[in-house]
Amino acid sequence: MRFGLSGRAMARPAASGGPAGPYHDVIGGAEAAGAAPRTVLPLAEIFETIQGEATHAGTPAVFIRLQGCAVGCPWCDTKETWALDPADEVPLAVVLAKDGAAKSPRHARAEVAELAAIARGFRSRLVVITGGEPAIHDLRPLSAALLEAGKRVQLETSGTEPIRIDPRAWVTVSPKIGMPGGFTVRPDALHRADEIKMPVGRARDVERLGALLAEHAIAPEVPVWLQPLSRSAKATALCVAAATEHGWRVSIQVHAFIGVR
Repeated sequence: MRFGLSGRAMARPAASGGPAGPYHDVIGGAEAAGAAPRTVLPLAEIFETIQGEATHAGTPAVFIRLQGCAVGCPWCDTKETWALDPADEVPLAVVLAKDGAAKSPRHARAEVAELAAIARGFRSRLVVITGGEPAIHDLRPLSAALLEAGKRVQLETSGTEPIRIDPRAWVTVSPKIGMPGGFTVRPDALHRADEIKMPVGRARDVERLGALLAEHAIAPEVPVWLQPLSRSAKATALCVAAATEHGWRVSIQVHAFIGVR
């Protein structure tokens, strides 16, 4: 394990691992001057709460939510993070003032140093990078900066993009199979996962997960979590039965039960 724990469709970034996407920018001519480029990421919101899902359920955490996702999950509860429209860019102070009540696609361009400094201001040691689909961005500079600041880092991703993050980070892959965006779950993402968390609403979801794990020979020691969609009684019963049969686990979204974000 590598636990250091320590809208509108967008173009997919190149799989080469190099700078890609509209928010891997060079600020202030640093590149021309021979200095290292400074990565800018689209921040949708940042807030402190409890990680309510899977292995780290119950752990106080700072969530850094990045803008941009083309996967298109019909049941997504953060659809406002899908579009990366320059018309929705606002000053960083506006995003920092968000309280989560109003669903808005507004986001701010934030440098890695800014994000790391903001995260240091929270007491929680765990920082969860989520989205949107955060893996469309190169997260190596941000994750390294957070780890250097004494934080632990977790990534939540659909597994449909190359995972570019510090090797010490904990990676949660929530495989999105057959979604409207048309992307497939990447074998390299599955093999980088420290845990796999599957949203389940019907028996077909469990079948697809089993086939995916078998196809890519996922090591049995990687924890597999089933998470009932909408916390419905039917989906929960299905998850319990499947977890019992296959030796998996059930994620029950602790944060929802205790009434926090």
